[in-house]
Amino acid sequence: MDKHDEAPVDQAQAEAAVRTLLRWAGEDPSREGLIDTPKRVARAYRDWFSGYQVDPAEYLRRTFEEVAGYDEMIVLRDIEFESHCEHHMAPIIGRAHIGYLPTDKVVGISKLARVLEGFARRFQVQEKLTAQVAHCIEDVLHPRGVGVVIEAVHQCMTTRGVHKRGVSMVTSQMLGAFREDARTRAEFMQLIRGVRG
Repeated sequence: MDKHDEAPVDQAQAEAAVRTLLRWAGEDPSREGLIDTPKRVARAYRDWFSGYQVDPAEYLRRTFEEVAGYDEMIVLRDIEFESHCEHHMAPIIGRAHIGYLPTDKVVGISKLARVLEGFARRFQVQEKLTAQVAHCIEDVLHPRGVGVVIEAVHQCMTTRGVHKRGVSMVTSQMLGAFREDARTRAEFMQLIRGVRG
């Protein structure tokens, strides 16, 4: 059976799944402190995974052309985000830096953060998230180049398994001029470092 042929899961089924996990962990889902937990968890999942309900590309479709010929790099730094690892369903918490070289149009800066959010609020691996954000911007805006750098802490590594705290993962995706021109890439990296100085 293809996954697209499966009937959608409703609220009651989601809550039943949470009760099953509580029992599996050794708890009693009917005790006072846990009675409403399945409902709360289902609501939290609806929020955490709201990215499946949106098309991040739509955020970029409204652009502005009246920019007085501005054609230099645009960078939005330190965009905080939360996601979840698709391997363990554990939180990924980090920040992203997004830059692009416009052609003849720009997008409202909040839309760059919304693109990140749209992809982050899905089950993810950081490498895929980084590439999805960069390619979405490239596909819709057709800039001369795009750069995305993501730094994140993975709870699947810090709270289980090897239990290594203080470790973050850094991924980058450079497209167009950001990949082809070392000076453009260096300028982008300098701009995102400058924020912390």
